[in-house]
Amino acid sequence: MKDRKYVGAPPLADLSRLYQTEFVRSVRAVGVLWAVCSLCFAILQVVVLVQPAWVGTRGSVHLGVGPAPPSGTLGLFEVCVELDWPVPECRGGLSSLSPLPSFQSVAVLVGVSLWAVWTSILSLSLFRFCSAATVYKICAWLQLTAGFCLALACLLFPDSWESPEMRALCGDSVGSFSPGNCSVHWAYILALLGILDAAILATLAFVLANRQDALLPPDSKDVTTGLLMSA
Repeated sequence: MKDRKYVGAPPLADLSRLYQTEFVRSVRAVGVLWAVCSLCFAILQVVVLVQPAWVGTRGSVHLGVGPAPPSGTLGLFEVCVELDWPVPECRGGLSSLSPLPSFQSVAVLVGVSLWAVWTSILSLSLFRFCSAATVYKICAWLQLTAGFCLALACLLFPDSWESPEMRALCGDSVGSFSPGNCSVHWAYILALLGILDAAILATLAFVLANRQDALLPPDSKDVTTGLLMSA
């Protein structure tokens, strides 16, 4: 009776191997989701930089007294006025690589943010040469840098509203943090959402870097690290 063995109980080695397999699958799934969201964030950054829709005129009814107020939108590189609807007349552009004079510092910050997030995407190739934890931490710091620069850009942009471009489009009542006859448009709102997106992605990258070894039994960390490197 003392020598009887329980046939239905799996060996400890099989349980450890099963645990490793499930863990690696979970890490891969979360890592792929994080990579896809990071790519979406990078594309969003490009849209924020190039679109002339940071500020736009409010919809108003012209009563016919005096000249009609201008209608259009403004971005970091371009001002578009709707003189001949539906084709606006735009001045400036990203092709000249010269932002509007009043928004040069904002454009530089958004450009640095764009560089940081795309560098984090390219850093995914380091999985073949470095440990997964190291790559995740590099990407996390790059995404934090992108979010910080984007936050500074969103803060400096309203402070630069007292400019000739804004006055020509939004009237003489514009000032710092006062858009006059205009209001913020969807590109600026996307930039604000990008700050939150960068914070979430960086936090997730730090979690992936710090917890992937801690969740494993001590005798299986080396095996799982090898599996992650070979993925």
